[in-house]
Amino acid sequence: MARSHLTLAALATSAVPGLDVAAAQPFSSNRQGEFDTALLTARDGRHFLVRVANSEAAEKAQLAELTALGALSSGVRTRLPFELASYVGQTRVRPRDGVPGGRAVVTDFVYGRRLGLEKITPETGLPESIGEALAAVHSLPTSVVIDAGLPVVSSMDSLRSVVGIMDRAAASSMVPAALLSRWESATDDTSLWQFQSTVAHGAMSADVLLHNTENSITGIVGWSDLRVGDPAKDLSWALSAPSPESVDRIFSSYAAARRGAADREIRRRAMLYAELELARWLLYGIDSREQAIIDDAVQMLDVLVESVRVEHQGSLAHETAPVLDIDEVRQMLDERPQVAGGSSRGTLSE
Repeated sequence: MARSHLTLAALATSAVPGLDVAAAQPFSSNRQGEFDTALLTARDGRHFLVRVANSEAAEKAQLAELTALGALSSGVRTRLPFELASYVGQTRVRPRDGVPGGRAVVTDFVYGRRLGLEKITPETGLPESIGEALAAVHSLPTSVVIDAGLPVVSSMDSLRSVVGIMDRAAASSMVPAALLSRWESATDDTSLWQFQSTVAHGAMSADVLLHNTENSITGIVGWSDLRVGDPAKDLSWALSAPSPESVDRIFSSYAAARRGAADREIRRRAMLYAELELARWLLYGIDSREQAIIDDAVQMLDVLVESVRVEHQGSLAHETAPVLDIDEVRQMLDERPQVAGGSSRGTLSE
């Protein structure tokens, strides 16, 4: 049974001495069900979130996020054009009435509206703001992550991960040969993997971006997968924006704002990661023995390979355009939130 917002408010006052809660209400997010969460309004008008994990996996993610938020110190945050949560306090929660224990963690509230893919249109200015926000993250010094003991993934580690996914997918005998050939050409192209790993959010999607009424990105949440890794993974979801012009504007504004050496192949790698999400969905179905998921993944792979054939684009060679019409990408991934939404079974982990 979920904890009520009043119970969570009481836990918050225990976690934060002097916190005077004037109001509390339930709060839902893209991780609904994994946490019991309440939005608190303090007597002085400030807002806070209090969360209690409902599983061992959720608690592990919560602890990882706290480590990440700690690594992103106040000095680091001055380099970012958006806000992110700050840790305020925590308290242990005793198990009772069949409800597991754990910890109640209080953070300040990051203001903004959740971003929907349908809102990312050229006339809003959101594509430019998204590109600038991601460029700021990727321009942070990698020492921020390394010194915190968070994962560090090199370009060769990223390549090995991609090859591992491809090999497992090929072993299923359910992936069309044309796609396997296309992906293999990308892994064989050394220019694609000569990039510098950067600070990366690690679970980037539209769901973790917040914006204001002026259509600027005001906050980014969900930092539990913060790492040094391939920046292209943070951009792969953007290929599902509503129009090719929106995608172009995201990548062009990103390139203009990004500090350091230019990553000329980042869009090609982002497309590769986006395509491999379909292979990941297939492998999840195989591992979980869910025939409906397997059938769904096979159908999506058939749509992808047919697009390759129609466009005569058999490889991710230099200058190759995306193989799917962007509306097809958006429709397929939006209809499968497990693929596009950043869950552990839906993202291409490094």
